[in-house]
Amino acid sequence: MKLLRKLAWIILLTVAALSAMASVLSTSGYATQFREETSAAPSRQHWLGTDELGRDRFARLLYGTRISLGLAPVAALLATALAAAIGGGAGYLGGRWQRGMTVMIDLFLCLPWLFLLVIARAMLPLNVSPMVSVLVTFGLLGALGWAGPARVVAASVAALRDSECVLQARAVGTTEWRILLRHIFPRLLPILSAQFLILVPVFVLSEANLGMLGLGVAEPLPSWGSLLREMESLYGLTSAPWRLVPLGLLMLVVNSLQLVMGDEETSA
Repeated sequence: MKLLRKLAWIILLTVAALSAMASVLSTSGYATQFREETSAAPSRQHWLGTDELGRDRFARLLYGTRISLGLAPVAALLATALAAAIGGGAGYLGGRWQRGMTVMIDLFLCLPWLFLLVIARAMLPLNVSPMVSVLVTFGLLGALGWAGPARVVAASVAALRDSECVLQARAVGTTEWRILLRHIFPRLLPILSAQFLILVPVFVLSEANLGMLGLGVAEPLPSWGSLLREMESLYGLTSAPWRLVPLGLLMLVVNSLQLVMGDEETSA
């Protein structure tokens, strides 16, 4: 199992390094069109061929990986911060505050999360610039993905609130802010770290789902979701199997993240 986790780390670091060097490794930009070579097969110049607009698939895969794999942790960090604030506040304040926050958290958890994400994205303008669409997509992922971690955080903070070290700190006159910073937050960090690692692969897959529905990152910016939209045609896949490369890379990265996440949770 340790060997698999080491291999997962190597895969993730390699994919991240390759995507970071997209401008060096690719012979063209992600939006450059070779109009005389539309839907071309793999060649020395275009390793994964070109799409129907003549854009180099390998270049788009590298840049799309950079966007999806780079911003999913940012969205997970936002969701974890919201979970820490909302769940931590509910668990520490207790009483009616905890009951009210618990009702709100349960309401979010009762709703189908992906459908809620699709509805929220569909209510926003679709004709936005590519960079705005990136911020909107991953911002929504972070803003709507806090409920599950918040429930775990609330239960953990509620248990820490009544622990012996906190009761002793109150008995000697320690302020509430100092209790939060010195006694509760350090003990909460492993839990927050685990929740963050759980959310990263979830957000990677969520962005891919949004992109396949046409609600994710706007063209011409690539992402895993927009690259997977080419798989809609079964005939296209049988005649051009290299279109499956983004799917294979997505599965490889998500499984590697799951292995790394299990390693970190065990250490915590």
